[in-house]
Amino acid sequence: NGDRDYENLLQNEEIDIAVIATPWEWHVPMSLYAMNHGTHAFTEVPACYTIEDCWKLVNTSEKTRRHCVMMENCCYGHEEMLVNNMVHAGLFGALSHGEAAYIHDLRDELFSNVGEGTWRRFHSMKRNGNLYPTHGLGPVAWYMDIHKGDRFESLVSMSSPSHGLQDYAARTFPEGDPRRAEKFVCGDVSTSIIRTALGRTILLQRDTNSPRVYDRLNAITGTRGMFRGYPARLYLDSFERDEYTDLSDYRKYESPMWTNIGELARKRGGHGGMDFIMAYRFVQCVREGLPPDMDVYDAAAWSAPTPLSEMSVKKGGAPQPFPDFTRGMWRIKN
Repeated sequence: NGDRDYENLLQNEEIDIAVIATPWEWHVPMSLYAMNHGTHAFTEVPACYTIEDCWKLVNTSEKTRRHCVMMENCCYGHEEMLVNNMVHAGLFGALSHGEAAYIHDLRDELFSNVGEGTWRRFHSMKRNGNLYPTHGLGPVAWYMDIHKGDRFESLVSMSSPSHGLQDYAARTFPEGDPRRAEKFVCGDVSTSIIRTALGRTILLQRDTNSPRVYDRLNAITGTRGMFRGYPARLYLDSFERDEYTDLSDYRKYESPMWTNIGELARKRGGHGGMDFIMAYRFVQCVREGLPPDMDVYDAAAWSAPTPLSEMSVKKGGAPQPFPDFTRGMWRIKN
């Protein structure tokens, strides 16, 4: 019954959670409406793509006392949760640097006449920056205890030229196909560096327009060793030789969620089971009255690299400050 029929659905006071899996421009209005009508908002990534909308989500969540959770499934991957436990067990010492990315050849999907192809590539026609920062950034933020003793403080960003989508369209579609005439401004590769309040750094990249093997980098470096994903490689300063090893000897750090329901998750959940683990955990938190693992402050901060990278690119790579969405509460370690 029209684009806003979700408003009729959310009049039902018995609904506990609204799962928002829509095009990006609908995430904020749907989340706001849900919270203002007594429902927790669980939104796909990114939660928002303007700083103004980041604040709208934060302010509304605080006012209504309803959760606004960005469903960053990569935080619940088997490898990411295992490494997070290793980080917090002190295996890597004091952390200094992380690397995060979303490198995924989406050209087929972006130009599809169904699904995300009907809306997603159009953002690249008018925006130049990191349009999809959270899959790599979320796990690294967990490793670094962002909002639990540290926070993102500033960002610098640059974009490569925009060639990939035009080239793909020219080689793929016949003369007369309107997709051949589309023009894009978003650089094929977005590279940002985030500095945290404690002086740590994070390399953040996005490339969905080039023929590259899927990669989220998923790296963390500290005073006693480092981990890098894709493929998983571990090096600790206790090792005798200057060689990587895998994680096979460190399974004791596996998350209890994966130990207990990992087999079921792999059978029934997407992306190797991480989607199932995420959904299971969200429902568990709501049922038991627990705070979610990710909150509205994470949703805002992890989404903010999109508008901040756009502003930095426009200003020749000038540093852009992150708002403190927690209003100082990030200093409280828990």
